[in-house]
Amino acid sequence: MDEEHGINPDWEERLAALWAAFDDHAAAGREAEFRAAVDALVTELPEDSPVGPFERACALDSTGHSGDAVALYQDALRRGLAGYRGRRARIQLASSLRNVGRAKEGVALLEPELDAPSDELDDAVRATLALCLASLGREREGLSLVLAALAPHLPRYQRSMAAYARLPVEPGG
Repeated sequence: MDEEHGINPDWEERLAALWAAFDDHAAAGREAEFRAAVDALVTELPEDSPVGPFERACALDSTGHSGDAVALYQDALRRGLAGYRGRRARIQLASSLRNVGRAKEGVALLEPELDAPSDELDDAVRATLALCLASLGREREGLSLVLAALAPHLPRYQRSMAAYARLPVEPGG
């Protein structure tokens, strides 16, 4: 059991099963039902758990309510959401901020993540930051981030793509 957040493996499994069925809910136009199911799971957590507002924000965001998700992501982070979920919250919050016209805040939130310990979310950080930068008219910086994130995944041309990733942001590039 994750004592810090009041989460046990059964709760995590039920949450994962609910998210695995998300596309079925969305395809059937049952987004409100999905959000209610997430809310019901969240009520099982301690009242002060940062996971509750995070999961509610995810449900809102995934069903087209980015503006409503922003305050919940912020609340989760204020409550101390850390680790993998904390990084997800920063990525998703930055994306939601961009969606509601606050891309500059999204950039400020994600730039420190470029120096965070590496994990499987690195490319999502770069992609979301690139979108925020593009929304601010800084497309060349965004392109550089995306190319740098893509290069290691290519079966060939990694070195040349990595070099091209630097060009858009170098003077005269």
